[in-house]
Parts: sequence; C-alpha cells; structure tokens
Amino acid sequence: MHGNAKVFILMASMTAMVMVLGWMLGGQGGAVMALVLAGGMNVFSWWNSDKMVLRQQGAVELSPQQGGDLYALTAELARRADLPMPKLYLLPTQQPNAFATGRNPENSAVAVTQGLVASLSRDEIAGVIAHELAHIKHRDTLTMTVTATMAGAIAMMGNMMLFTGGRDGRGGGLGAILAMIFAPLAAMMVQMAISRAREFDADATGAGISGQPQALASALAKISQLAGRTLNVPAEKNPAAASMFIVNPLNGLRMDRLFATHPATEDRIARLMAMNGGPAPVAERSSPIPRSGGRDDGPWGNG
Repeated sequence: MHGNAKVFILMASMTAMVMVLGWMLGGQGGAVMALVLAGGMNVFSWWNSDKMVLRQQGAVELSPQQGGDLYALTAELARRADLPMPKLYLLPTQQPNAFATGRNPENSAVAVTQGLVASLSRDEIAGVIAHELAHIKHRDTLTMTVTATMAGAIAMMGNMMLFTGGRDGRGGGLGAILAMIFAPLAAMMVQMAISRAREFDADATGAGISGQPQALASALAKISQLAGRTLNVPAEKNPAAASMFIVNPLNGLRMDRLFATHPATEDRIARLMAMNGGPAPVAERSSPIPRSGGRDDGPWGNG
C-alpha cells in the first residue's frame, strides 16, 4: 500500500476512535467537537509531529562540525540509499537506541542516543543508521510519527473518561471504564500492526545499504541487552513513541512488554544472519562502509 494511503487510513481510523470517545464524553455534541479536534490534530500531526517527537525526546541537532565522523558516516549512507541527507540529532540518554522521523525523505531526521555512540563500533552504528534510513526510504516515518502522536492523544482521552465520566455524568460508569481500557489498547494495536512488519523490512534494506548484515545483527544484540538495563526517561514519559525506536526503549515498568511494538530481537538477528550466510540479493551486495579517511579513530573508537 502506498505510504500516503496508509497514513490516510490510519488517520481515519484514529479519528473514528476520537469521535467515539467524544460521543461517550458529551453525546452528539461531544462527537462533533471531537471530530473538529481530530481534524486539527491530523493537520498538526502531518506537519509538526516530527518536531514534537524530537522535542519530547530532548533531541539536539548536530551540525556537520558538531557531528564530525558521525555526520560524515550518515551522509555517506544517505548517498548509498539515494536519499537526501537527513537532519542528524543526538538524544541525551545513555540507553543505546535510535529512530527516524519526518513526513518525507526531503524533510526527515535521524536521531541517535549518546549511549549508542558510546557503546557500538563504527560498523554497528553504520548498520543502525542504515536501518533508520531504510524507514525513510520506505516512507514509514510519517506513519510512525503520526501514529505516535495520535495514539498518545487517544490514550489521554481514554484516561480522561475515568475522571470526567461519560455523557451520563457518572465518573465511575461502565462507559468510562471501557474507554479507559480499550482506547489506549486500540491505539497500541494499530501501532503494533504497523511496527512489527516494517522492522523486518527496514532490517533487510538497511543491511543492503550498509553492506554488512552481521554488523546490524550485532548492533541489535547489543542494543537489546543494554536497553533493558538502562532507563530512557524521555521514552518512559512518552511511551506512545516507543514504536519509532530501532529496539523497544521501554524497560517494562508498566507491563510494556504486553504491548510490544517490535518483533523479537532474536528473530530479527536470525533473518540478518541468514542474509549474511546465504546468497544475498543484489541490494545487499554493497561493499562495507569505509572508515573516514582510512582511520580507525572515530568518536566511537575501534568498538
């Protein structure tokens, strides 16, 4: 399905959820107000959801001078992927992770954490960035970012039902309880349906861009292991954005695994290693990324 069509269906589905919640809160008038609100949210999400997510995560944009070899590596990978150079951001958390965002390749961004730069080798970082560029190339980023924004709003409205009650004014009514339970669940189910399949696709395309499926597999193993031991505070405060990261950034404080938006890391690694061991498709036969200037002393050391 074309990326814009998928986003349209997603927006329509989530608009319907918002209208149902509006009806439960205020009857027909509430549904109309919710429709107006959802329309405004959809327009805002289309143009500004990427900026909102980056702001929520505390992202700091890196210039070519500030980014150094990391910026140069991203530019080389973008060239290989036949993409414009995305904006590059650094996230101030020690958990190794990364995500991509933006409404199209011309308005895209890749964000990596301080922990990722400190914990992974250059080849592994190249694999992670290539994975994120694959999301941009597949035009997943708009869907992911809009979903995160709308899911957060639906979850918030569902929680409001517990305190404000339904249109009958009874705060503890059955409608309020059902909305509190099923509105966030419905939003998460949409995220799960989108997220799991796209991660496998991005792994395969990212391995082709970097030319090193084994490096991406190694990166996924390290990130998965370290992420479970390191708290990512901005991600925990904004769990609706968890599906955007290369590995689930949530550590299970609120039964996050029940709503996992990523396929099992072991399955992803197995597919990448199968690519590495068997005859690779043409797209995966790129040569490995050379080290900048032939040196091994990038900002992440020798790994």
